Amino acid sequence: MSTEVVATSAISAEQQPSPSAPAQEKVNLLGMSRPQMEKFFEDMGEKKFRAGQVMKWIHQFFVTDFAQMTNISGKLREKLEKLCVIEAPEVVHKNYSKDGTRKWVFRVGDGDGSLVETVLIPAEHRSGLRRTLCISSQVGCALDCSFCSTGKQGFQRDLTQAEIIGQLWMANYSYMEDVPVLERERSVTNVVMMGMGEPLLNYDAVLNSMRIMLDDFAYGMSKRRVTLSTSGVVPKIDQLVKDIDVALAISLHAPNDELRNELVPINKKYPLEQLIAACQRYIAKDGNESSRKHVTIEYVMLDGVNDHPEHAQQMIKLLKNLPSKINLIPFNPFPHAPYGRSSRNRIISFQKTLSDAGFVCTIRQTRGDDIDAACGQLVGQVADRTRRAEQWKKKIAQSNEIMRSQG
Repeated sequence: MSTEVVATSAISAEQQPSPSAPAQEKVNLLGMSRPQMEKFFEDMGEKKFRAGQVMKWIHQFFVTDFAQMTNISGKLREKLEKLCVIEAPEVVHKNYSKDGTRKWVFRVGDGDGSLVETVLIPAEHRSGLRRTLCISSQVGCALDCSFCSTGKQGFQRDLTQAEIIGQLWMANYSYMEDVPVLERERSVTNVVMMGMGEPLLNYDAVLNSMRIMLDDFAYGMSKRRVTLSTSGVVPKIDQLVKDIDVALAISLHAPNDELRNELVPINKKYPLEQLIAACQRYIAKDGNESSRKHVTIEYVMLDGVNDHPEHAQQMIKLLKNLPSKINLIPFNPFPHAPYGRSSRNRIISFQKTLSDAGFVCTIRQTRGDDIDAACGQLVGQVADRTRRAEQWKKKIAQSNEIMRSQG
């Protein structure tokens, strides 16, 4: 099998050509969920169980060459070769940190701005080695959270299902490319939809990608090990509870509306009262082995901004009726960032206040700093097609000039 990963020509299931389409419109099978692939095979006049066979070759043995799918007839393999491809996004850069973190930069279109990043973070866990993959859902981000470098790049477009699941495929394949096909196994243990973009603003593609992650014919991941992180798109949280059972994380970052309006602008549309109510509705639905027993609260620690004792007290009041686990994230500076990282003592004090109030509160270990793979740093070098970063840097420079003139 060729180990070259070619540039993606992925298209969503809604854009699938018919099985009789010309070669230049080949269908990318990588991003299809099982129902989508079953329909595709039935439309070809084949039995739908072929979908499960092909999915296993793609997602469990990481095969992209139909000729290697030995439990499928030669005639069908020839047909698939003419009609289909299995293509992940093109890897234009990869970097492995000394702490074991891995980062990939994928090209998903034309130009330097059509790039997304994916980060894999290994960690020792009581159940063994855990490999958590942080997956992107959009090229850039439209929400413009003030502390996130990705938001300064602006928004270009949504990723397709193939471009989303291709990140997971490549992360697994990076451990398996030199392993014989039938000896390969899935290496990524956890997925967090916390990369570039707001997942709930690319709802259908993200939903179907997570279905592939949970599918036993694909990655077979536990629903407790697939987490979607949102800045607070309330209507889509309510939709998510109807469509899939995965863990939910909230990018909170402020315990009151005034401060959150500044840090997370979507709060102006969906303020904290609405957001917390949506989270309560999300975990209210009971289910066997449900992942909805609590919500993870993400809180980046910004020096002098959201790390005061009164902020911790406001957090306690805000979350008192929401089963939650709180993850404090030391801020990862980037060029021209208007914030600094809270001191270690301040973060520990903040944690203690929350823990004493009965919350499970952890401090995220900073990983991948040496390869710009830490939270909030993704695609720091992406070309800015919206000029948002240029305008933002100009604003910071003007503020600094005013301070110097007054000082």
